[in-house]
Amino acid sequence: MSRHATTRKPRASSQLRITGILDAARTLLAEQGVANLSIYTVAERAEMPPSSVYHFFSSVPAILEALTTDVHAAFRACLQQPIAHDGLRHWRDLSRLVEERMLSIYAADAAARQLILAQHGLTEVTQADRQHDIELGRLMHILFERHFELPTLPDDIDVFALAMELGDRVYARSVQLHGEITPRLAEEGMRVFDAYLGLYLPPFLPKRPTPKAD
Repeated sequence: MSRHATTRKPRASSQLRITGILDAARTLLAEQGVANLSIYTVAERAEMPPSSVYHFFSSVPAILEALTTDVHAAFRACLQQPIAHDGLRHWRDLSRLVEERMLSIYAADAAARQLILAQHGLTEVTQADRQHDIELGRLMHILFERHFELPTLPDDIDVFALAMELGDRVYARSVQLHGEITPRLAEEGMRVFDAYLGLYLPPFLPKRPTPKAD
């Protein structure tokens, strides 16, 4: 973990400082991107000495890993929000709903776009993102299986995680070109997501009469 090593929950005062550091870093990311981020700029924006930032985070990548964890928590939450089962006619209805929820997170959070979609070259952050993608893929698999009768899927490939990563490549292209995910490339990203899933899910996947219990 990137945060200060401890098995105990941070004290309230410590948690407030951690929150202040991450909020400052998130604001700087949205304004300036990764390149201009440093312990000192974060400390200045958080209105605390650099030593306080170093106490909780040993480096900028450690701060960014923690922010990546927070962003993926928002993605996990969107997968766990209620789904109107009766409104699903096709598995593509579910895939569109999921992708639209994730796109809304990107649209509202410039820091998320910088962390996940921008080319920052930080190996630690990229690896953390991929590990979180594995968890998101697992949750997405569970979600699809709750509403549809899935065929047997490969054991050696995480189909849902890979579909999500492929869609993200299109969104990343949009961020590189336009600084945001445009409606046109948002649609293309969703098409890529569906196209890859369509290699493993038949066109007419049986819908469950009622959602499968977890």
